[in-house]
Amino acid sequence: QFLVFSPLTMSATFKYQPTGLHGWGAPRSSSRNLARFFSMRFACNSRHHKILHASVSHPSSLSISHDSSTETESTLILIRHGESLWNEKNLFTGCCDVPLTKRGVEEAIEAGKRISYIPVDMIFTSALIRAQMTAMLAMTQHHQEKVPIIIHNESERATAWTQVYSEKTTKQSIPVITAWQLNERMYGELQGLNKQETAERYGKEKVHEWRRSFDIPPPKGESLEMCSQRAVAYFKDFIEPQLKSGKHVMVAAHGNSLRSIIMYLDRLTSQEVTSLELSTGIPLLYIYKDGKFNSRGSPVGPTEAGVYAYTQNLAIYRQQLDETSNCY
Repeated sequence: QFLVFSPLTMSATFKYQPTGLHGWGAPRSSSRNLARFFSMRFACNSRHHKILHASVSHPSSLSISHDSSTETESTLILIRHGESLWNEKNLFTGCCDVPLTKRGVEEAIEAGKRISYIPVDMIFTSALIRAQMTAMLAMTQHHQEKVPIIIHNESERATAWTQVYSEKTTKQSIPVITAWQLNERMYGELQGLNKQETAERYGKEKVHEWRRSFDIPPPKGESLEMCSQRAVAYFKDFIEPQLKSGKHVMVAAHGNSLRSIIMYLDRLTSQEVTSLELSTGIPLLYIYKDGKFNSRGSPVGPTEAGVYAYTQNLAIYRQQLDETSNCY
């Protein structure tokens, strides 16, 4: 079995909880509390858009309408954030919180066009602004025309002050969950340093070892293995259950946290994952069916058949989405 984690070992290091306002908040919620919170905040039963989303308060309902002969499927979209200001400057970024460049904004918008006909019921992002910007900008291009809303449940006050009281508005919203466990791996003493200058100082081989090995961390930082432990555990505890219940999920995160998740989804070895490269702003699509994840690569564009014709259900989704949008 791939990537088996011991709860005893993991609990000594990480708390897999929904995050606070800035991504590092009080670990007070469990998976059960998270589900209960969704049921209070986002009970989505749209009379116009039956095919667009399921009620969050009823996890067993499906987001795509289909007959009884069609088996349940859900979609998973993974997007690495667009180019950040420190990507542009060739600096080690890690968990430092920097925004997108103009090019990064354009990459996020282009990513949104690629997934514009793929259903999205929930969004998970890291606690870092570049991932959140990417998710928000991508959704401006989506044909559902729903508004992504970041959920704040780190305190009773945060929950009360961000409550949505309009049922109509709630039906046209998508919950966005932020989690520090999806952050980029922490690069320790390398954060903020220029990559070329660091290679000259420590040697190319040493820096390459820190960046591309699986289990060797940079000074006072995380290895890919350590990043994988927190990212995959969060995915299994919070994201995978949503997919199993029929929700369609988008995850906007980072090179190493997404490499970790792909390692789990594609059952890659530690050697294979170290050579996996993810481009900024390029979405990857997975179909979850019968307890298995099937990779469908990257959607090619909103006007091309390949973006929605991955399965019969997605083809039906696009057709019905177009028909529904004409009602307004």
